[in-house]
This record gives sequence, structure tokens and C-alpha cells, in this order.
Amino acid sequence: MPFRVALSAFLSLVVAMGIGRFAFTPQVPLMIQDHQLTLTSASLVAALNYLGYLCGSFDAMRARKRVEWRLQMGVWGAVVLTLISACVSGPWMHGLIRFLIGCASGWAMVLVAAWSNEQLLHHGRPGLSAAVFAGPGTGIFLSGMLAVLLHAIGASAALAWGAYGLLALVLIAAIARFLPRKGQLHRPDQAPAPLVLNGNLKRLVLSYSLAGFGYILPATFLSQMAAARFPHSAFAQFVWPVFGGAAVLGIVLGILTRHWGTSHFRLALVLWAQALGVIAASVMPGLNGLMIGAALIGGGFLCVVQLALQYGRELAPQHTRYLAGLLTTGYAVGQLGGPLLSWISSLLWHQLEPALWVAGAGLLLAGALVLRRAAP
Repeated sequence: MPFRVALSAFLSLVVAMGIGRFAFTPQVPLMIQDHQLTLTSASLVAALNYLGYLCGSFDAMRARKRVEWRLQMGVWGAVVLTLISACVSGPWMHGLIRFLIGCASGWAMVLVAAWSNEQLLHHGRPGLSAAVFAGPGTGIFLSGMLAVLLHAIGASAALAWGAYGLLALVLIAAIARFLPRKGQLHRPDQAPAPLVLNGNLKRLVLSYSLAGFGYILPATFLSQMAAARFPHSAFAQFVWPVFGGAAVLGIVLGILTRHWGTSHFRLALVLWAQALGVIAASVMPGLNGLMIGAALIGGGFLCVVQLALQYGRELAPQHTRYLAGLLTTGYAVGQLGGPLLSWISSLLWHQLEPALWVAGAGLLLAGALVLRRAAP
């Protein structure tokens, strides 16, 4: 039973996050090549996705009814909308779909995490919760490797969207019957007292919001940066799979080092490692800078999520779903600043590198905020 829950949650995040939400990153070069987007309009389309993610996570945090329906719609919505992406063109239609996929992934991220954490704790296997968070990285790796193949055969953006959607459909069909049904997720008779944010929780929420701001630019535009710097290099297409593979490896390392120090200290170290990755992608010439950036940013991507939620559970153990929603909402608010910054950077300097410096500074500050835990 606990392994079935963990596998179902893992594949749900593979589909809703790794494919549904993040397949847009390797698609940006193809969509620009097919004249569906420009670098500026891609930033705006990405912003709509982050706005949707904000709406979905905020709604999931506050939902009291139809909670399981939201989880199901989050997972299946990501599949259906990815398939629909193959049938539309232009920034406005893709922007609308990205907004809806953002809502779906926000629902899925908060509610799948809450459901799996609750079930695994109930069955005495809380350690499996960390493995669930390898789902988005695995999805990024799978979609990234598929993108390499699609680029190699000269596929159009529409064909690529169809391929991503079919992959998501196959994966979710395997575990759909194990996802929670009505009455299995929310139990109103067990509602705790309202959460009061103390200083530690406030700093965690601010830190996690800055983490969303700091990582989102490279997470959205790494593939486009590689394509722009090395337009004829096949190796440039591996930047995004490296990001996804590093995300999975980061979770594995996080599990192996879970007894080393406190969760908030490890969270600060991971945030600073991501900051180094953002700076490396900006200042190091050649493909090495992008690969190092992908490894460090990707390696910390899911570790930050897992450690922030773990630290939050330590600070407020009776408010798992609410705090997961609050943190995810803050993360989404931070992400909204990324496209605005990239739009300004591309408008003024016609490149993303100046924006990356600001993103790196945000990650440095995020680590400093959680470095120490004040006494309650």
C-alpha cells in the first residue's frame, strides 16, 4: 500500500509538473523557430503559466470541498491541455493553455504532496515522501530526452506537443485508479486550529518565494539560451535533460544526507548552490557554463521544495496542506517576477544575462533567511 501511494504520487508529479508544466522549456526554441513565439512573447506566455500556478496553489490551500476532484483535474488537466497545445498556435492561445496548465499543476503539486504525505505517515513510511518529489525531475528528464529526439528528426512544435501529451497519457493511465476518491483526502472533523505565522515561518515563506524568483529564469530559458549560443550544436540540446537528471540526483543525495545537520541549514546550502549555478550560466563562456548551471540549479530544484516542506512540517506539524499551499503560493508569486525581469532584460539589452544576476542575488538572500532558526 505505501509503495503504491508513493508510485502514484510520483507519476502524478511526473505528468503534472515535469511534463505538463515544464515541457514548455524545451519547446521554446521550436516555437520560436516555427514563428509561434518571440523571446519577448515567450516570457509573457511563461508569466501566464506562473499566474495560473499561483491561482491553483492558492485555491488548493483554501479548498474545503471537492478536494479530490481538484487533484484529479490537476493531473488529467495537464494531460489534456498538453495534447490540445498541439492544435493551437500564437502567443494568446498558448498563453491561455499555459495559464490553465499552471492552475492544474498548482492543484496537483499541493494536493498530491498533502495526500501522499498523509498516507505515507499513516502507514509508517514517511521516508518515502522525499522520493515522491523526484517526480518533477524525472518528468523533466524524460521530456528533455524526448526533446533531443524530436529536435534530431526535425519535428515541428505541434508534433512535439503531441508527443509530450501521449507520453503523459500513458504514464497517468497506469496509476489513475489509485488516485484518491471522494472523502479520502480532506477530513473536516480533523481540522486544526488556525495557523499563526511566527518569525521562523515568515522567513521560510519569504525565502521560498525568493527561491521561486531565483530559479525560474534559467528553468524556463536554459534551452533557449543553449540554442541561441550554440545553434548548430547537438550537445546544447542536452542542457535540459541534465537539469532534470540533476533534479532526481539531488533528491537522492538529499535522502542519503537527511541526517546531516538541520533541515533549514541544508536548505540554505542548497539555495546558495543554486545561486552559484545561476551565476555560472551567466558568466562562464561556452557550453560548460550552461551545463554547470543546469547541474547546480537542477540539482537544487526539488531539494529546495522537499526541504522547505520538511522544515515547514517541523515548524507547524498540524498544518501540512495549508502550509504546503502557502509556500507554493509564495513560490508562484516569486516566479511571476521572473518573466517581468526577463522581459525588461531582453527589451533593454536583448539578452537574459543581466536578469540572471538579479536572480542569483535573490537565491543568495533566500539562503540567508533560513540559515538560522530562532527559538520559539
